[in-house]
Amino acid sequence: MKKSSMKVLTGLGVLIAAALILNPLYVVSEGEQAIVIRFGEIVASARDAGLHAKMPFIDSVITYPKKIMSLDGDSQRIPTKENQFIIVDTTSRWRIQDPVKFYESVTSIDSAYSRLSDIVDSAVRTVITSSSLNEVVRNSNLINELQHSENFALGADAEEVQISQLSGDKIVYESISRGRQELSNEIAAIAREKVPAFGIELMDIVPRQIKYSDELTESVYNRMIKERNQIAQTFRSTGEGKKAEWMGKLENEKKSLLSNAYNRAETIKGEADAVATKIYADSYSRDPEFYAFWKSIESYKSTVGNFDKVLSTDMEFFKYLYSPNGR
Repeated sequence: MKKSSMKVLTGLGVLIAAALILNPLYVVSEGEQAIVIRFGEIVASARDAGLHAKMPFIDSVITYPKKIMSLDGDSQRIPTKENQFIIVDTTSRWRIQDPVKFYESVTSIDSAYSRLSDIVDSAVRTVITSSSLNEVVRNSNLINELQHSENFALGADAEEVQISQLSGDKIVYESISRGRQELSNEIAAIAREKVPAFGIELMDIVPRQIKYSDELTESVYNRMIKERNQIAQTFRSTGEGKKAEWMGKLENEKKSLLSNAYNRAETIKGEADAVATKIYADSYSRDPEFYAFWKSIESYKSTVGNFDKVLSTDMEFFKYLYSPNGR
């Protein structure tokens, strides 16, 4: 009895050891998929995680990721519809949809990157060359719906002024029928027609960066400088108009103030002369002779000192100076 038990245990041990040595099972981890190759031929595929069987020694297992991967394309210098060169840099998201087709067509991830890069670059060039520069760099016509404003002054007291308030005209940019997002969708659609043969699903293609070429950059800067100069000239013209308006108001107000002041002064002078005349008249009526004497003395003080010489004093003017009785 004991010998038979020992034989059974020994047999089980041999079977377990053989199973471990031959390794007839393989594990597909979460987020992975696998294919089984036998003598260069695909005999099975596994997309679900878990434990799977294979032929020991004969079968080999190749695993691929199921996750979404990204492909950063190389920068391309591409002419637009107007033959203006721009530099486009894209990024794509993709994943392996059919591991069997993927293995049969490209085999490795590195080869897939190379083939997919060629397809994406070709699609990008096809769409960009048939599109205008505005469609490539803009996404909508929203810029024409916005009110464009500029700072009228610098500093904390800067005031936002609408350009249309200054010039009377709103800046209108060229409208586009397609935008950057639609172009991205067109690029992805062109590329998607070619990738299913590789067992690949292309999620999307997005322009990561769009730059102007050196010669176009200078042209764009010159245009920006021209626009800034036009806006600056608009501010200057508006400022000169405001200055002329305020100077006119200031001059009118100055003339009004001077006119009112002159009228007031003349009125006061007239009133003062009337009072003085009345005082003189009252004084003259009280003692006419003294009044005449006083006026003569005042006249001597203001005039005699200015005479270079006097030819004769026998005049009515000098009667109070040379009259024996002072009269």
